[in-house]
Amino acid sequence: MVRFKNRYVLCEVVSEDPRCRQCIEDRAVGLAIRDAIGRVHGDYGLACCSISFTVKYLNAYTGTVLLRCRKDSYRLLCSALPFIRQLESRNQRYPCALNTLHVGGTIRTCQKFLIQYNRRQLLMLLKNCASEEERRCVQKSLLSCSLTEEQPQSGDEEDDGSTE
Repeated sequence: MVRFKNRYVLCEVVSEDPRCRQCIEDRAVGLAIRDAIGRVHGDYGLACCSISFTVKYLNAYTGTVLLRCRKDSYRLLCSALPFIRQLESRNQRYPCALNTLHVGGTIRTCQKFLIQYNRRQLLMLLKNCASEEERRCVQKSLLSCSLTEEQPQSGDEEDDGSTE
């Protein structure tokens, strides 16, 4: 049995309109990419790329998109991404561009790259703070963004197990 190797392309949606990122869907991104590949590389490029092309992950808040394609056709995909100028979602067209951040062999390598990329972006954000007040606000918001497990209320558990 032959295993087909894939490549994962990590992209970010760059747009001046903040509504663009929140309104996009993975289906709209996939259609825009297929359309761009068809315009740039024709039927041959579209056929090569569409064999195992999927949008694996889309984060609408951060504008992060993870694409999967075959190993032998990832260059066709990456060369067509700069030609995407708009995304259409819910009969609205949003001007934007897709910026390629990383190409990896596994989703895990793309995740590791994204963590490092976000750390660098946050450090640049802290360096560009104009005042100490703004710097403290950014640091406070960063520290408040942690996942904590919510503790169950003690009264609810004790009432369930008691007998009268």
